[in-house]
Amino acid sequence: MPIERTHPLAPDAAPRDLWLAMRRGAMGRCPHCGEGRLFAGFLAVAPACERCGEVFHHHRADDLPAYIVIAIVGHVVVGGMLAAETHGDWPLWLHVGLWPTLTIVLSLAMIRPIKGAIVSLQWALRMHGFSAQPDGDDMPVLRPRAEDLETGSAAR
Repeated sequence: MPIERTHPLAPDAAPRDLWLAMRRGAMGRCPHCGEGRLFAGFLAVAPACERCGEVFHHHRADDLPAYIVIAIVGHVVVGGMLAAETHGDWPLWLHVGLWPTLTIVLSLAMIRPIKGAIVSLQWALRMHGFSAQPDGDDMPVLRPRAEDLETGSAAR
């Protein structure tokens, strides 16, 4: 059953299917049309979909994909290491070669799909500029007026 979300500030906007969007993003596709590319590089998000024109430049995935990858890979690798030490008698050279390699391969394999799913989650929930209404973090930066700088009142 699809979960469809509408934005509370724009209830008349068309609902967006959360799981479909996240699945498309995990595959590196545009969460809106499913045909355009979400990424311009390995982890660089494209500024917009070349197919439907949906803009992505304002996404805020930040460090969340890396935290998710660290949690998953850490559980798999540490669990594997503990199981190997508890139930096996592996030589040290095998541990030294296997676990760092497995950590790197799993991390590189998981980071892009997870980042795509996070960007698509933000799109589906209309977060961080993906809605018609401006977010609080989309406000312009306030700068002190010239007369405040001259009188020193901006420093107070």
